[in-house]
Amino acid sequence: MTASTMTRQIDPAEFAHATELAFLAAHDDGARPPGWRLTPRAVVTFIVGSDGRELTLPKGVRPDGVPVKLEIPRKFVGDRALVERCVVTLAGERGLLLVGEPGTAKSMLSELLAAAVCGTSELVVQGTAGTTEDQLRYGWNYALLLAGGPSPEALVPSPVLTAMRTGAVARIEEITRCLPEVQDAMVSILSDRRIAVPELAGTPGATIHAAPGFTLIATANLRDRGVSEMSAALKRRFNFETVGPIPDLAAETALVARQAKAALDRVRTPFTVDDAVLEALVTAFRDLRAGRSVEGWEVERPSTVMSTAEAVAVATSLGLAAAYFPGDRDMLSLLPAHLQGVVCKDDPADGAKLLGYWDGAVRRRAEDGARLWRQLWELRDVLQS
Repeated sequence: MTASTMTRQIDPAEFAHATELAFLAAHDDGARPPGWRLTPRAVVTFIVGSDGRELTLPKGVRPDGVPVKLEIPRKFVGDRALVERCVVTLAGERGLLLVGEPGTAKSMLSELLAAAVCGTSELVVQGTAGTTEDQLRYGWNYALLLAGGPSPEALVPSPVLTAMRTGAVARIEEITRCLPEVQDAMVSILSDRRIAVPELAGTPGATIHAAPGFTLIATANLRDRGVSEMSAALKRRFNFETVGPIPDLAAETALVARQAKAALDRVRTPFTVDDAVLEALVTAFRDLRAGRSVEGWEVERPSTVMSTAEAVAVATSLGLAAAYFPGDRDMLSLLPAHLQGVVCKDDPADGAKLLGYWDGAVRRRAEDGARLWRQLWELRDVLQS
């Protein structure tokens, strides 16, 4: 199989939503910031959707392969005002830092923003304790370097440098996992908008300047234990936006169902998990995440972040079990063990907290007559096995 015919497990946003991006580019011909593919308003519509409305292209505008009418689905389940602030930050060519607990779709939002603004989300650096300054600036092709010395041809640009040259958006995932000296390399990039190449001193390539439109989107987890504190100088060069958990049970349940179905679609498997089981799954996640049930009962929070992303993973596992082991057991009977696997991920002792949740909220719902929760209560022994 050649690279041109190879399929991907997950398409980058610019490929997965190529028709929508082309449609929105033709639909809104308003002013665009330098280097932008879409107008700021169209970027927001791409991310939060068209509210169920079908949009229509202006008369006389008919790009090849683009439908005349199209409804844009919501991709990020969050506050529209948050997305608008993010777009305004990028339009001002200022760095954007998305912070929040793990699993709140920070990376997805950064990918959608980059894809809509500049047409590519793939100029990305994954921050780790092993990330080097070269990965943020540039490196060298050592064969060319040894053969002919430093030259523009021997220079290997980082994703950030490529974004600077092309006026695109670069993404840095988990910026606070990078060591402080690596983070410091971003200060001059965001303030001076240029990178000096001392090895090319005296040549036209000694300084690489950012083209109009260049900026950075970074993400950081609030509960990351491998954090390197950002310097005050670097913080000043970013606008901070906090991405929180989805506030609405129905919206989160719908998102979990949609994401789990998409995961099963990729392996050509139908998603048949009952809506009631999904709602029970998401309700348990929300109770344990908040430390309080929807009824207002106190719940002991586990160390693990009970994120929407984890809920999607559990729902996907339930869907796969239903598809590959049909009729073996009721899907609801698998839920306690999957919850236990998530809750005990950071600290095995947190299994006691899940058992306390069963003896509290689950038991009380069962006593109130809820059939599904009565079934879950009867599965309590699974948590002690």
